[in-house]
Formats: sequence, C-alpha cells, structure tokens
Amino acid sequence: MYPIVLGLHNLVRWVALVLAIVATVGAFSGWFGKRQWSERDRKIGSFFGMAMDIQLLLGLILYFVYSPITRQALSNFGAAMGVGDLRFFGLEHALYMILAVVSAHLGSALARRAAESKAKYQRAAIFFGLSLLLMLLGMPWMRPFIPFLG
Repeated sequence: MYPIVLGLHNLVRWVALVLAIVATVGAFSGWFGKRQWSERDRKIGSFFGMAMDIQLLLGLILYFVYSPITRQALSNFGAAMGVGDLRFFGLEHALYMILAVVSAHLGSALARRAAESKAKYQRAAIFFGLSLLLMLLGMPWMRPFIPFLG
C-alpha cells in the first residue's frame, strides 16, 4: 500500500503545484491589472485549496501509517534531526506543507470576505504566493518527477 499512496501523493503534487502557479499568477495579474474579481478566480482558488487538502490527507496517511522514513524519524526524533533525509521528511517537509495548506485556505477565505476586487486579488496574491513559496521550499525535489518511473 505504501508505494500506491506515495505514488498518488507524488502525482497530486504536480496538480497542486500547477494550480498554485495558476492561482498566484491570476491573483497578481488581477491585482495589478485592475480586473474585476470573477467566478473563475474563485473557482481556481477553491480547486487549489482542494488539491492541497488531498495532498495533506495523503501526506498524513504516509506520515503516520505507511512511511518507513517517518516511522524511523519518529522512533528517535532527537537523533533523526542529525540525519538530513530523516529531518526533512520527519519535520521540514511536513511543516512547510502544513503552512502552505493554511496559506492557500487563507488566500481563498480572505479574498471571499473582501468587498472590492482589488482587495480580493491582493489578499489572494499574497497568501497564494506565500503558499507557492512554501511548497517550493518544502517539496522533495529528490523524488522522481514521474512516480513509478524513477
């Protein structure tokens, strides 16, 4: 089961990353292009949030149930902090990605609550941009780009 969940987590990361880029670029272009907020903008933010939620769910299943890496890290957390891969998957990756999920949802929620289009785009741009940055920092670039082939 571990290879299946890991493969899904690996595939969905690309969907989440593409949606993060589309949402962030759209929010910045709306903010600086002085466009009116549209239903399309709302939906892109929602789909981005959903992809992040799926990633979080798959990640939590890996973290607490299937991953031998995190199992080893959690068995002796102090010692794991001295080993790069264990520290990355046991702490750094999880922290960056949880913060990225929170930022994605804040971007959507705060944009929804704003009254004017400029404020909607500005809030979405800031929080979607932060989420994208956190994703890029916390993504395991050492994993194969296409699961099952690497």
